[in-house]
Amino acid sequence: MIIVSACLVGLCTRYKGDDNLVTAVRELVERGEAIPVCPEQLGGLPTPRPPAYFAGGDGGAVLAGTARVVTESGDDVTAQFVRGAEETLKLARTAGATRAILKDRSPSCGCRSVTLEGELRPGMGVAAALLAGNGISIESEEDWLDKSS
Repeated sequence: MIIVSACLVGLCTRYKGDDNLVTAVRELVERGEAIPVCPEQLGGLPTPRPPAYFAGGDGGAVLAGTARVVTESGDDVTAQFVRGAEETLKLARTAGATRAILKDRSPSCGCRSVTLEGELRPGMGVAAALLAGNGISIESEEDWLDKSS
């Protein structure tokens, strides 16, 4: 089983209330090979919601307690991001998932790059870091598309 970012399936879960549909990812769900998940919604954040960024480090640093996730207006949403990551891991374990295809550049799902201190930098989102740290193989939708084409 594969966990996939819900926005990639066409669900309107992005912070702006829209999606990042990748038809090939949606087809995985339609075939019963994948389960869509939105860590930010699982953490209790609304949709739409203010954009959020890292302060002090990426998702791994957030999990270590040395960084935070904050909105543009400075609201600290770290607890919601950590809770969403934990719930995503529970779902992955319950489903027997061994892989995840996640939306890059997301503060939850970013696999290769995230926005840190206002700039796009190498790093991982909170959910991506937790999944990877617990033995789930993760890749961005871009890497997965490159491999599957």
